Amino acid sequence: MSLARSLIDVRPLRTSPVFRRLLIGRTVSVLGGFMTMVTVMYQVWDMTGSTAWTGGVGLAQALPLVVFGLFAGARADRADRRRVFLGATVGQAACSLLLAVQGFTGHVPVAAVLLLVAVQSAFGALGAPAAGVFVPRLLPKEQVAAGLALQQVSGQSMMLLGPALAGLLLGWFGIGVCYLLDALSFGLAFYGARGLPALPPQGEPSRAGVHGVLDGLRFLAGHRVVRGALVTDLAATVLSFPVSLFPLVNAERFGGDPRTLGLFLSALAVGGIAATALSGPLTRLARPGPVMLCASAAWGGALVLFGLARSPWLGLALLALAGAADATAVVCRSTIVQTRTPDALLGRVTAAEQIVGQAGPSLGNVRGGLLAGWTSGTAALLSGGLLCVLAVAAVAATTPELRERTRAGQEVSSGRGGRRRAPEDAS
Repeated sequence: MSLARSLIDVRPLRTSPVFRRLLIGRTVSVLGGFMTMVTVMYQVWDMTGSTAWTGGVGLAQALPLVVFGLFAGARADRADRRRVFLGATVGQAACSLLLAVQGFTGHVPVAAVLLLVAVQSAFGALGAPAAGVFVPRLLPKEQVAAGLALQQVSGQSMMLLGPALAGLLLGWFGIGVCYLLDALSFGLAFYGARGLPALPPQGEPSRAGVHGVLDGLRFLAGHRVVRGALVTDLAATVLSFPVSLFPLVNAERFGGDPRTLGLFLSALAVGGIAATALSGPLTRLARPGPVMLCASAAWGGALVLFGLARSPWLGLALLALAGAADATAVVCRSTIVQTRTPDALLGRVTAAEQIVGQAGPSLGNVRGGLLAGWTSGTAALLSGGLLCVLAVAAVAATTPELRERTRAGQEVSSGRGGRRRAPEDAS
């Protein structure tokens, strides 16, 4: 295998100028988002000195997505997704501008800051399901996985760069400038999406309100492959997400060195970037289901070994392996969702995927923290990793469709909340 074929597949960048422009705007916007995340945490802590208030930042970011996500997905499945995304982007930019204004003036209650964060998150919840249809509508089916991998590697790179850049800018210029730069980043995201063609739903639009949401949930309940992909992700995150355990494990094993603790998260991100950068062979294969199952099991297995590691360097290597497995599983899960869901339902299913991606790690952190409080960090890591491997094995055993090769054209949109489906998709 040549080196070029081992590297990430960049065909979407060559063949689709619209996707290329969209990816550039999205990458800059993600960078601004990570900068704002750090800036909000810094500002709230500086204003209150309270971990309860800083914990409220995460709640303000996650709650709108969970509460409004499925309704936003139904809205995206009734309208031109391009217009929905552009409107949501304008709303997010306006919130960043208001955050910048209060950052420069410095006379706003902390509750008002969290309210602006929550409103911005609500606009993000509206835009995300609309953006979920861009890749499968812009790229041919054989390039969808490559397009998602490019989004993944750009997002993870910004996750490494954004917090560090925010720290420097906070020290040099203060919080107002960081918020203002985030607002400008949304301008690039708007520019990137403005050149998209109109993207109305293909097939019968979603019904309004709760009826449309229920149609989407019925699809998820009845489609074994998509359902299995989301259940696999929940198994990997709820049962074994390790971040809340890092401080305790660092204290138990590695002397509580803060430098080691900081490297734990970096190792996960570095592993994810490396795996996505070398994802060419995987994204060219039409086997996202088997790859996702193997990668999710590898994530759990790497965390088990990390729980047993006594050397900091070995621990970091195992976390990098876990990050690589997680990034591979995410690309494969998104490929399954976006290639196996009819376009008329894709906004709602993307919203469900976003909720799973947001809620799973949060619940996993709670699980790990509670179990570690009763036992130890090592016990929480070992049990979580083992449960993850067992849960993935159970999904593989009960969903044989996930182990099979994807066939082009297998899913065809049909009607309200429905589809014509291959026999193996029957529940």
